Amino acid sequence: MPDISSKAFRVAELANRKATRFSYSPAADERARIAKELGIVGIKKLTFQGQIAPLGKRDWKLEADLGATVIQSCVITLEPVNTRIDSKTSRRFLAGLDAPDAAEVEMPEDDSIEDLGEFIDPYNVMIEALSIELPDYPRKDAAELQSANFTEPGKAAMTDEDARPFASLAGLKDKLGKTDDGQ
Repeated sequence: MPDISSKAFRVAELANRKATRFSYSPAADERARIAKELGIVGIKKLTFQGQIAPLGKRDWKLEADLGATVIQSCVITLEPVNTRIDSKTSRRFLAGLDAPDAAEVEMPEDDSIEDLGEFIDPYNVMIEALSIELPDYPRKDAAELQSANFTEPGKAAMTDEDARPFASLAGLKDKLGKTDDGQ
């Protein structure tokens, strides 16, 4: 679990009858720190605005809009790729969730549910939501991987044909199936 940021809200201080609004637009140095933490080239713009509202007597719901323009390296050319991200984020913080004691824990179907602690930290939710929304394999338009062969020095690289063992068997079958007169 990430550290609680200075922008976290203490649950005991939240209004019980109305939503508490928040809005973050980190400055350039803070965006650079977040980009480094996420392992990307940069973040041009980043906004996260929403609210924390009571949900029943003891639970809370965070709803927010994430907007970002990120720069990542193309997986083929390593050139910078700009991506615009606009998404909605929702988390429910529920009091009294049972923490499992077992070493292996089954993941719940609803991944928006979190255990309610002493704080609700929209800033950390922003960073988590951004990391989830980042493209896994950013590519420049028209960037294509032609052919790549990798191996240890001094050894022959494995080709696509080497990776198709049944193609050579089919060729052998064709040879064995023909007689001397070509039939």
